Amino acid sequence: MSEEQLKKDPEKEKMKVKSVKKMKEIMTAYYIDAKTASQNGKKVGWITSGGPVEPIIVMDAIPVYPENHGAMIGAAKMGVDLCEKAEDMGYCRDLCSYARSDIAASLVNGGPIGGLPAPDFLVCGNNICGTVLKWYEIQARYYKVPLFIFDTPFCHTEFSSEAREYVRRQIDEYIKFLEEVCGKKFDMDRMKEVGRLSLQGQRLWQEVLDTSMNKPAPLSAFDAFFHLALIVTLRGTQTAVDYYVMLLEEMKERAAQKIGSIPNERYRLLWDNLPVWYKTRWLSEKFASYDACLVADTYTTAWCGSLDYLDENDFLGSMVEGYTRIYLNIGVDEMLKIIKKMIKKYEVDGFVMHSNRSCKPYSLGQYDIMKTLQKEMGLPSLMIEADMVDERSWSESQIETRIDAFMEIIKQKKG
Repeated sequence: MSEEQLKKDPEKEKMKVKSVKKMKEIMTAYYIDAKTASQNGKKVGWITSGGPVEPIIVMDAIPVYPENHGAMIGAAKMGVDLCEKAEDMGYCRDLCSYARSDIAASLVNGGPIGGLPAPDFLVCGNNICGTVLKWYEIQARYYKVPLFIFDTPFCHTEFSSEAREYVRRQIDEYIKFLEEVCGKKFDMDRMKEVGRLSLQGQRLWQEVLDTSMNKPAPLSAFDAFFHLALIVTLRGTQTAVDYYVMLLEEMKERAAQKIGSIPNERYRLLWDNLPVWYKTRWLSEKFASYDACLVADTYTTAWCGSLDYLDENDFLGSMVEGYTRIYLNIGVDEMLKIIKKMIKKYEVDGFVMHSNRSCKPYSLGQYDIMKTLQKEMGLPSLMIEADMVDERSWSESQIETRIDAFMEIIKQKKG
């Protein structure tokens, strides 16, 4: 290799997000803590991504997310092997690939980190989908641990008073459940502090995402998929707040210096649905080859979508609406309102939708949304059919052809 090849490309180095290193350090420490929890007298609670995690933080237990683990499995390209193992166990291929890979990983300590630490209890919120109910029941039986189900009524358009009372009673039951499994009293003063940190972290995360309103965008949706980890796993902690303060400062500096997430940004796109974890780099580079940047997405935005409903002065009470009216627990008309706001906010030229074989609640209604956006806003849309973890549902030649055609339409439209 020549000396020139050995030298780092200064332009590429300048475009790298420096905070990535810190994120990796934090996540490594987090998983070490979780895997050594029993040695340190701490409890581990598995919880769904849309579940109310703050009370677990209050109890000084460590929340662990099987869905995050599924994303890691997908990114490490280990999904097919684990999904096939689950299918050999009798689980249908049509089931969520997060669920299949997690169930199989438990049996063989599979995945990029050698499996998750065994849980002391499980918390399942069905505000993201119905699959999690059976998934968590399976894992509760396998590990022989208690399971709490946090049931949230679907909000087609509004949140009724009956629904509010129903969910509020469950929060009281949830606290009692945690006191029993953790063997100590719930600290209401600590809850206030954790709630404050949770809201602060969510606000900071929204500010980070909003830096992509700049042109060029200093952060892409593909970057956001990576940096999302802390607002999910460590929401309600000082660690998450400190990290997003640092990341926000870096994004502001990049915006001021006109450092974009991709070189030569000309077209701005919006992404819908979960990432295709095993192809994020390929997709990023493919769109970048057309000078197109995915500047925002509905997925990472969902973790600050409850800010309108959460109250710092009554966080526990406001969790009722905050955890019920999340993106996947609202009707298509409500989703459409959010997407329209994002299109205007980030000034996007096109909409990319991942029709995700594994996530029916997220994918249901996408064609209606696409048709409405084309009719009312004249926005070109692209539908990519794939799966978030299982690579067997990926057809690269077909998707590449669709992207090429989509970008030609956008180029002609923009002139």
